[in-house]
Amino acid sequence: MEPIEYMQEALSLARLALGYTSPNPAVGCVIVKDGKIVGRGYHHKAGTPHAEVWALREAGDQAEGATVYVTLEPCAHYGRTPPCARTLVERKVGKVVMAMLDPNPLVAGKGAAILRQAGIPVEVGLLSREAAQLNEVFIKNMMVEKPFIASKLAQSLDGRIASRTGKSQWITNEEARREGHYLRSIYDGILVGINTILADNPLLTCRIQRKEQEAPHQPVRIVLDTHGRIPETALVITDKTTDTIVVTTTLCHTDKMRRLKELGVRVILAPLTGEGHIDLVQAVNLLWKEGIRSILVEGGSTVQGSFFDYKLVDKIYAFVGNKVIGGSQSLPSVGGKGVDDLAECMPLSYDSVKMLDTNILITAYNTEREGAYVHWHH
Repeated sequence: MEPIEYMQEALSLARLALGYTSPNPAVGCVIVKDGKIVGRGYHHKAGTPHAEVWALREAGDQAEGATVYVTLEPCAHYGRTPPCARTLVERKVGKVVMAMLDPNPLVAGKGAAILRQAGIPVEVGLLSREAAQLNEVFIKNMMVEKPFIASKLAQSLDGRIASRTGKSQWITNEEARREGHYLRSIYDGILVGINTILADNPLLTCRIQRKEQEAPHQPVRIVLDTHGRIPETALVITDKTTDTIVVTTTLCHTDKMRRLKELGVRVILAPLTGEGHIDLVQAVNLLWKEGIRSILVEGGSTVQGSFFDYKLVDKIYAFVGNKVIGGSQSLPSVGGKGVDDLAECMPLSYDSVKMLDTNILITAYNTEREGAYVHWHH
């Protein structure tokens, strides 16, 4: 096998834990001796051993003189565990190949330096683009201390999410919905507006089992509700599978806030804009303080519109059904104000197009997003 294949294997291992490791990165490690893989490991969840530790355990004595492929620079600081860079030195590995340096500017290069000082050759940059995409959430978190925000659109070919009479089931197929559940399993929070709750009373839980995990990772449910209109009987309140955060404002009655808290809801009070809406930039900062590191914005034309109007979207997952709804009165997937001039549009770069039976998933990035990984010069 070639070095690139070993790193691909390490990336596949890391991908197994996506969503479970937050706020830590997802990391995979493969140890190779005499052309054979002798150790594999990945970081399962925050507070448990790092990828390198698992791989070294499996490799045992064969770690000495071996080549270690790891998707992220081994840590150099004492956290709940001793630094992996020092452990690799102690185990006398022969060489370390890392896909990328630690994105935390205060840490970047320190793990590599420990290894080099001990005389262990280090290579950086093999499949760095793939590694950075795998940890795009962690990278943004580290670089700008803000949550990574992805918008999930499920729309007709002409960009509609409901007919003029409000009918929306089903625009996308079973396979697209399954993929949507996979996305729920990798994000910290899933966000909708109050209109979605009032119209659909959704459960907003992840209902797929990923093969390597005992239970689905459940994102925190986040509801934007300026006036506090959420019914106390809403499923996101009565169902206790996962937490619910209601983001509201001073326009919500204090009695309602108290009752929501008594029902176990986390209530966040966000400031209002001059137009009487939730100040989304501040709301996102408050969610960061609540420990939310990534948000999947699922719902409602109005809510999507706000996130795009504020240019808060880092990534887009557009599920396109095989239907044309038409009608000037039908509901667009992205409402809000929109742009006046096309020069104001968020610049997009398409990442991939995937066929989901009769539907399509288009993945794109905001090319002006904050906290994107740039290749550092070492």
